[in-house]
Amino acid sequence: MYIVACLLLPTVALVLYGMDRVEDWLTRTPHPSRHARPRHLRLIQGGSRGPLTRAQARRRRSDAA
Repeated sequence: MYIVACLLLPTVALVLYGMDRVEDWLTRTPHPSRHARPRHLRLIQGGSRGPLTRAQARRRRSDAA
């Protein structure tokens, strides 16, 4: 029984080490590709055109329910 335990111990250690490496490989975040463009969000009304004046905002606003 001791012989079987001594033979299985290195095998179990290798399996645990391999599972740890696979888990790290699966859970890491991917690197962005070199040719990917950065994302540009335009969250402010008017975007790159600059801020709207009050008259422009009134014209742009709709009276929908």
